[in-house]
Amino acid sequence: MSHLNPLEKRAAWSLALVFAFRMLGLFMLIPVFAIFGKDLIGFSPMWIGLAIGAYGLTQALLQIPMGWLSDKWGRKPVMLLGLGFFVLGSVVAALADSVYMVTFGRVLQGMGAISGAVMALASDLTREEQRPKVMAVIGMTIGLSFTIAMVAGPAIAAASGLSGIFWCTALMAITGLLLVWKVVPVAVSKAPTSETLATKGQISALFRHPELLRLNFGVLVLHLLLTAIFVVLPTLLLQLNFVSEQHWQLYLPVLIAAFILMVPLMILASRKQQEKGYLLLAISLLIVSFVLILINQQLWSIALALLLFFVGFNYLEASMPALLSRIAPAGLKGTAMGTYASAQFFGAFAGGILGGAVASFSSGESLFAVAALIGLLWLAYASSMTVPARSQRLSLPVKVADEAAAAQLAERLTQLKGVLEVTVVVAEQRLYLKVGQQHFDLAEAQSLVESSQKS
Repeated sequence: MSHLNPLEKRAAWSLALVFAFRMLGLFMLIPVFAIFGKDLIGFSPMWIGLAIGAYGLTQALLQIPMGWLSDKWGRKPVMLLGLGFFVLGSVVAALADSVYMVTFGRVLQGMGAISGAVMALASDLTREEQRPKVMAVIGMTIGLSFTIAMVAGPAIAAASGLSGIFWCTALMAITGLLLVWKVVPVAVSKAPTSETLATKGQISALFRHPELLRLNFGVLVLHLLLTAIFVVLPTLLLQLNFVSEQHWQLYLPVLIAAFILMVPLMILASRKQQEKGYLLLAISLLIVSFVLILINQQLWSIALALLLFFVGFNYLEASMPALLSRIAPAGLKGTAMGTYASAQFFGAFAGGILGGAVASFSSGESLFAVAALIGLLWLAYASSMTVPARSQRLSLPVKVADEAAAAQLAERLTQLKGVLEVTVVVAEQRLYLKVGQQHFDLAEAQSLVESSQKS
């Protein structure tokens, strides 16, 4: 952070706060709705799942279109619009007396799909060499927001009921609106969008990419499992005479311990370059956690299962985007991340549906058997993943007249030692390189680009 200029520091902390306020509002309902929603008209296990996961449907559908709109209308107008939807959804849910209106409020909350616009604005406001630091600051808020939400949600609900959760999220969203309006810097330049926003022409091709498909399926299943188990877990804790006001006393130490235990896994996976092996280990931890709850439903067993689950969950949540960044073709990271985010949010919606359906037609405990089976299917699918060697991404401005000239330049660049992939985007007048961390000569590539422009 010490190398960021004042504008970049302001962009980093203000956009991170906007992201955090939004994610807190989405996550705080997860650990409490199954308990505090029982007084709502129409309450049932199916509607528990729908209400918890409803935001994921609109997030999944609008994530990419809102990113495109930010290119046409500007980043800040789209962010203000999205946060406005979030405020409206929070107020609707806070005033609701039925589970149906709470679900509608969650749908409105999900319409505030501003992740792409936030990341794109961060890209616009930062120098290329400092951009990863700012993105990392924003990315860290997701994990931190989830931890805070799991602790704050039960505490707020115990003090002021379910409506208190939604009034709190409305207040945070209004604070986010004020931050965007008054504090978030206005972009004075615009970075190329290919590495931050999804592009229309490449989405279908990336859905057919076998390794990216495995990661998209993986993040969908990961969030499906998270949402599904919290349809029944709070009620299971109540059955063990663990009152709702004390649930945060379970979640807080478990989440802190899970984060501490996850860090060595990240270090070992990186140091030994065995990312695939540790990814499979993390999936296995999820499966073991479900089996443990299934066979032993005592408080200590559930606490241990949650610890194993969140060690695996935190590792996967942090490592899969890094793998996706490595696997995504040069110049298409934004498109790959857009499809990945849509899969993530659709998983949350599907998890709510699955959890509600299983809990409606059988015992809540059977949901953990279904979750274990889904985990096993994911483990089998992920076991055939191929992780490419580590690479570096570079982008350079170019002057190419048309697609033919771009293809000719790309062909010449691919002949250079250490170049793994080349993408030339005529509309942006920029080329993107994926290169090996050794044996690549940047000066040679720049010289080739300059000579091609003179010829």
